[in-house]
Parts: sequence; C-alpha cells; structure tokens
Amino acid sequence: MKSTLKVRQHDMQYTSFPYETIRRISCPEDTANGRNVYSGHAPADAFLELPNNENVREYLLEAEGRKRKAPTQVHRAMRETLENNPENFSILNGGIVIVTKKAEVDDKNKIIKMYDASIINGAQTQGELRRYFEHKKKAGQEPYPLHVTFEIIVTEDEDLIGEISIARNFQNDVLTISIAGRRGQLDELEEHFQKKHPDKKLRKSETKLSDDYVMTEKLLQVITALVPAELWMKQNEKENPNKVFTYNMKTKCLKEFQDIFVKKDNPNESRQSDYRELYQFYLDTAVQAWDLYNKWKTHPGFKGTRLRSIERENGEIVEVPDGIIFPILSSLSAFAKKTEEGWKIVFPNSLDENELIGSAIDVYKNIANHDSSKMGRSLACYSSLYNITKIYRRLSAD
Repeated sequence: MKSTLKVRQHDMQYTSFPYETIRRISCPEDTANGRNVYSGHAPADAFLELPNNENVREYLLEAEGRKRKAPTQVHRAMRETLENNPENFSILNGGIVIVTKKAEVDDKNKIIKMYDASIINGAQTQGELRRYFEHKKKAGQEPYPLHVTFEIIVTEDEDLIGEISIARNFQNDVLTISIAGRRGQLDELEEHFQKKHPDKKLRKSETKLSDDYVMTEKLLQVITALVPAELWMKQNEKENPNKVFTYNMKTKCLKEFQDIFVKKDNPNESRQSDYRELYQFYLDTAVQAWDLYNKWKTHPGFKGTRLRSIERENGEIVEVPDGIIFPILSSLSAFAKKTEEGWKIVFPNSLDENELIGSAIDVYKNIANHDSSKMGRSLACYSSLYNITKIYRRLSAD
C-alpha cells in the first residue's frame, strides 16, 4: 500500500507523494508568472492522507460540526464504480487537483515532494476512496490496485490559490443517457414511475445528480434483472436467462432498452409483438423494481449474517453490495406474472425471504469465495438462486 510521508521543514510541511506517471504541462503564461503545472496518475491510496485545508468544499459526509448527511447521487455513483467496476474508476472519475507552494520531482524513485500541499478539488473523491479502503480492510479483502488522475499546481500566490479553489469547484456532469432522453425514449417510463413517486424524475439529459432524480441507468439494470424467462429475447437462454451483465453493465442495459423501444414500433420487425410486451413489462414494473432494489439494499434479514462486505451503522444494515443484490433480484424474475393490472412480481405466500437470504449467503461463501464483486459476475451464483425461486413458483402453482 502506497503512502504519503509528511515532514515539517523550514516552516513548511512537505509531503512525499508517490506517482505512477507524471508530466509537466505548464503553458507560457504559467512560466511567465512563476507557476508550474503537472499532470499524471498516482495510486489511489497516495491521496488518502493529503490535507484539503485550501479547498472550499470538504467531504460532505464528514462535514465537521454538522449532522451527518446522506450520500448524494454523486457519492453513490462513485461507490458503484469502486464496488462494481474499479478498473474503470481512473477514466470515469474527474481526478483530484492539488495545489502546492513548491515541488521537487524525483523521476528515479517516482516521488514528487510537495510543500504545504492541499487538495483544492476532489474532496468527495478522496472521501469515497477512504471509505472504499476502510471497507475493504474491515472485510478482510484486498482493494483493487486503483489509480487516480491528478493535477498539481505549483504557486506561492495565496490569492490565486483561493481563486483556483473556487473556480475548480463549479462542475458540470455530462451523462451518456442524454441521447435516449432527447429522443423521448424515457418519457413514458418516467410517467409510469411518477404514478407512485410524483416528486421524482428520471435523469434524461446532462442533469445535475441531485436527489430529485432517479438514477435511470440503475433502474433499467434492475428491471432487466427482473425480466421473466418467457419475455427474454434470447431464445437460447429461455430456460435460464443469463442476467450477469445487469450487475455492472449499465450502458448495455440502457442500449437494450433503446433497442426494445425502437423495435416495438417497427412493422418490419418479425417479433414486434414480443418487443411490445417486453416494453410493457418495463413500464408496468418500474416502480416495483425500484422499490425492491431499495428494500434489498437495506434488508433487515442480513442482520447477524456477519458478512464483512455489508456496511452497517449502529447495528442497522446501511448497504448490501450490488454483487449480492443482483443475483437475488434476478431470481425474483421467477415470480413475474401478468395480471389484470399489468405485469407484477407476485410473491408466493410460501416464500421466506430470510431463507432466500440464507441461500444467497451460501452462494456468496461457497461459490463467490466471500467476494461480492465475484458473486455479481458469476453465472453459477445467479443460476443457483434462480433454481431455488423456480421451486417456490412450482410449489405455489400446485
């Protein structure tokens, strides 16, 4: 594990900061004004102990003197990447900006010595990285060897440091979902969702990640996991649909929904009626799917299980990893049924959710080797739980 070494010297504290790559990117204006700018990549744990006293924003979930705030969707998005796709974090995250009054680069040892360094943009990233490493440590698991993009600005101009901090904290989120939104492909889905949650909107463009918006990609992942075998469009998977991709391939789930949206209205599509029925399933189950996802993320049935990958607070379940949740949700597709009111997940009276949790725990331990990420990617884990719920369905039909 990499670390930063802080030492007090000549009334300035210097930090030995290890890096993987670094490049000087100062422009002529920087040089003319006695500034230097560097860019590169560093191991994620090298950022954990860096101070952020010059930053206008602190980590919002640990703001001193305030009541602990709930995670925003920005935090949740970072957590999802760290949990489900850590190999993509370096390219999905905007990186961390550091300001320092003096810097000395040691190319031989890949260390840059920074004097009075401070993070000025990236406090939320640093906070989520700390959380990730602490969570892995508690779970007795090795963290993924993450790297994070950095920019280091070297200047002794105190006023400029303040201006940079303010300017760098005005951020815009650019979302890939905007194409589907502009084409109106999410409008009807939003209308159905708002029947129960009128105060919520689906993100359909470059909208800020506020709590007024539902993570549309996540919603589509969950609904796809719940699609019953009879509506599954891949003929060779009719008996046991392969839902592994629903765990971490949100773009694939979005594209599949877009494909369904187009084909349901295409008179030249040989299976047009099938696509219409599948599209109707998305509309009918949108609310129930979202409620089920949130229910299982904090299901009290996980109390006392001692699974180290589950986050707890004051004895309560705060968050169950998606790697455990998605195989469970996929298994619930066995209970999908078309009723007079439309498609629903209709649970048999015989279903004991605690027994299902027990089966999920067995799968987690014996197939996924206590690794929630591995469980989310394992077809065997999905198949095992799905076979159990199919038994419940058959018994309820007898």
